[in-house]
Amino acid sequence: MPTRPPSRCAEPGCRELTTTGRCDQHKRRPWAGREDKAARYDGISSGEWRSLKARVARRDRGCCYACGLSPDEDPDVADRMVLDHITPVSEGGSPRDLDNLGLLCPSCDAIKSREEAARGRERYLARRRTVRY
Repeated sequence: MPTRPPSRCAEPGCRELTTTGRCDQHKRRPWAGREDKAARYDGISSGEWRSLKARVARRDRGCCYACGLSPDEDPDVADRMVLDHITPVSEGGSPRDLDNLGLLCPSCDAIKSREEAARGRERYLARRRTVRY
């Protein structure tokens, strides 16, 4: 498989050649600024998350809040339901409030995740446009 020729790093002012967009010095680190696991997940432990999922599953009878798919209709999807923040925490939703938590089937989770990522990119680009160098 051919590789593209090296180009300059995307960081303004850097002249390092790279094939990945940014050189090793300027690569963005995932979760930058939130190094500890508790900060990344708003202090919710995996045990607490499982407990919240069980409570929401009992409340909603295991149904997807977006499309209404129930475990009775598709028994294989019951184990793959995902606990989701209805209003994302990044958009002001409460991390632990049961009114902000619901179950999503895998297909609805994929759709919602893409939509949230697009909104996040828009917010990021809007912030970049307002910053003047």
